[in-house]
Amino acid sequence: MPSPVPFRSHARRRAFEIGFWVVTTLINAVANSVTVLMDIRRTRLDFGAWEPVAWEWSSAVVMLALAPAVVWFTRRTPLHWDTWRRTLPLYLLASVVFSVVHVLGMVAIREVVYAAYGAQYDFGPWLQQLGYEYLKDVRSFASMVVLVEGYRFIRRRLQGEASLLGEPDEGPPVEPVERPERFLVRKLGREFLVAATDVEWLQAAGNYVNLRVRGHDYPLRCTMAAIEERLDPSRFARIHRSYMVSLGQVASIEPLDTGDARVHLADGTVLPCSRRHRDALRERAGFA
Repeated sequence: MPSPVPFRSHARRRAFEIGFWVVTTLINAVANSVTVLMDIRRTRLDFGAWEPVAWEWSSAVVMLALAPAVVWFTRRTPLHWDTWRRTLPLYLLASVVFSVVHVLGMVAIREVVYAAYGAQYDFGPWLQQLGYEYLKDVRSFASMVVLVEGYRFIRRRLQGEASLLGEPDEGPPVEPVERPERFLVRKLGREFLVAATDVEWLQAAGNYVNLRVRGHDYPLRCTMAAIEERLDPSRFARIHRSYMVSLGQVASIEPLDTGDARVHLADGTVLPCSRRHRDALRERAGFA
């Protein structure tokens, strides 16, 4: 039975993204453990060899666990030049929450490890140490945000970013602005037009909507609700909170026991359809 997940490329991309965080965390944890251990040996401090390993790996494990939360937060609250004054305080608050969770998590892990070695972990004065750790964590948080946004920026440039055609500076618009017939796509310094009729389906992705056109995704900075109002309802239908589909691409609709459905497209893609949209889709696509 075909999977409702519509694209293998997304699965590969997700595997790459997860692998990046895991590999980066492993490299940092190993390098930091070796460096701290070398410093301890050089200064002849009275610490066991296992202690710097516990310090660095406890921190790294919690950082890795927090990475999905950072990705989610930056997707829900993206930083843009026109909104940075409004969103920056939210990022500062998020960095505090990030640091507190990181500290509580790593201290809990260290206490367990120390207890296993028959020792007791002393974090020190909490207020002072929280301030000290925050000065380090805010840099880690900022680095993660920069990495995530930088990766998204590069991906959008490689994919090509779509935009709606606006009113021209002079003269009347060539086509209705309220009901766009084409999208402007910028990709690697080039610009070209994509006809709305060539869009096979759309998927919400945070503050963007990905337009699927002949095997390529073009992110459009828009919400699904907003683009739904602009697209021709005789050509496109909402089938899920995160998906719209071109009615001309629908090959069949597979009902599920849950009341939901799978929408099979002409190219073999399978999209999810929620129960609230299933009957309307069947009628509009001519399957009723």
